[in-house]
Amino acid sequence: MNHNLLYSGGTLGELIIAALNRFPESTAFICEDRQYTYRAVSERISRAIQLLKSLGLKKGDTIVQVSRNLPEQWFVMAACYLLGYKSVTLQAMGSNEDHAFTVNDGEAVVAVFDSYFSAKARDLKPLCPTVQHWFSHGDTDGMENFWTLASAFEAAPLVNETGPEDIIRLGYTGGTTGRPKGVILSSRSMLFQALLALLEKDWPQKPVFLCPAPISHGAGANIIPTLSRGGTFIVLPGFNVDRVLDTIVEHRVSVLYGVPTMLYALLDSPRTRQTDLSSLKSIMYGASPTSPTRIREAIEVFGPILCQTYGQTEAPSSITVLRQCDHDPNDLQRLSSCGMAYPGIQVTLLDEHCKPVPDGEVGEVCVRGPIVMSGYWKQPELTAEAFKGDWLHTGDLAYRDAKGFYYIVDRKKDMIISGGFNVYPKEIEDILATHPGVSAVAIIGVPDDKWGEAVKAIIVPRKGMRPYPEELVSLVRDKKGPVYAPKSVEYVDSLPQTPVGKPDKAALRKKYWGGKSRAVN
Repeated sequence: MNHNLLYSGGTLGELIIAALNRFPESTAFICEDRQYTYRAVSERISRAIQLLKSLGLKKGDTIVQVSRNLPEQWFVMAACYLLGYKSVTLQAMGSNEDHAFTVNDGEAVVAVFDSYFSAKARDLKPLCPTVQHWFSHGDTDGMENFWTLASAFEAAPLVNETGPEDIIRLGYTGGTTGRPKGVILSSRSMLFQALLALLEKDWPQKPVFLCPAPISHGAGANIIPTLSRGGTFIVLPGFNVDRVLDTIVEHRVSVLYGVPTMLYALLDSPRTRQTDLSSLKSIMYGASPTSPTRIREAIEVFGPILCQTYGQTEAPSSITVLRQCDHDPNDLQRLSSCGMAYPGIQVTLLDEHCKPVPDGEVGEVCVRGPIVMSGYWKQPELTAEAFKGDWLHTGDLAYRDAKGFYYIVDRKKDMIISGGFNVYPKEIEDILATHPGVSAVAIIGVPDDKWGEAVKAIIVPRKGMRPYPEELVSLVRDKKGPVYAPKSVEYVDSLPQTPVGKPDKAALRKKYWGGKSRAVN
């Protein structure tokens, strides 16, 4: 008896097919003036599959896309998931240099660009010799329209052609700290990502899901769970407070997804409190640390409907979850937690010797389970380092309380070493965010002749308010002591962000460090 075959799990492709077949006449996607039923989505994916097969592609080939937030981008991704092609979706606002590196590193043979980025495609063509076919999601000079060609094929029932361990995605990590890494994700990993989201997130029936964040990255993980529940996924081309509020009202949106900066922008807009948001049943947020003070404010404004997830590309979106019932507005400490481990996922905190640390002490978040990546693409040394001791090492530092809730204190690379002491920026950010004059804050370490690194606070003040630096320094000193107290305070209109809306601390540090190195990087 072949037990490996007998106990083999399912695939993401099978979950996609089941969802699309179950609700054929319901509306699956809305994007501006376009709507697609589940049947229409299935037909689009079928035609995409047949076009890709006609090019002579084989299982394991790589397809890269650069696109705005469009349903068509996901249709091509789904075709890859069913066929066993490696899907690579690039941050649309990334540099040509980073894009060329990723396309060549991933050995892409097909590139599909949104017509909005046709100039970028022209620039990349001579830099990407592995790409044999260049297509556009719309009519574009110099590139064939992918969907015009696909329309020549007759739609057929979808068939999954992958196994659980087939690689269906390369998720490239950001290049802000060096060479981008291609995270190898199997159908098994992404299936469990979807199943865990369906199990533990707070979903209403037939959700109307509004997504203003890039589906090319973490936000796209919500598409398959939404479709599995017979819902409608509304894609916005980008984040705009007024557009989000108008869409919620127009379509009676029941689930809103956003990164913390989007949540803050909604809270800071006077329109939010004047808009009928009664249709909202869940606000799902994540991707970067969130101020507990602002989470409490969000509960006051939106109601007890917040749900947070924590994960990373290497264990996509599914390490811990802080459910709606865990968001206690009277417990600011709990609101700083990233939640409990997902069911079936092993999470531990290890020291530098790969030994578990006791509850209450800081260690590195390490993970085991079916969501874990298959390794880094063409980087065996980094893979071995990440899997040291048979755990996936996340690079995040955290502690766990006696009830099993985890609290991220920071990324290893963001930790500040000042006068020989480890300083965790998130703890300072959470304190400063309690000041009524602070809208957003980032803490970084800057070079200092005496301390090695000095704590610097970069503050976005609330409109019409500007706290005195001394107030902010005293606030931290009283809560955490002099080591954590900022040595300097700077005021800015906004914080730089990565393309997925995370505060870009590497960009903030660059101004002060230049070519110097930091010990923790």
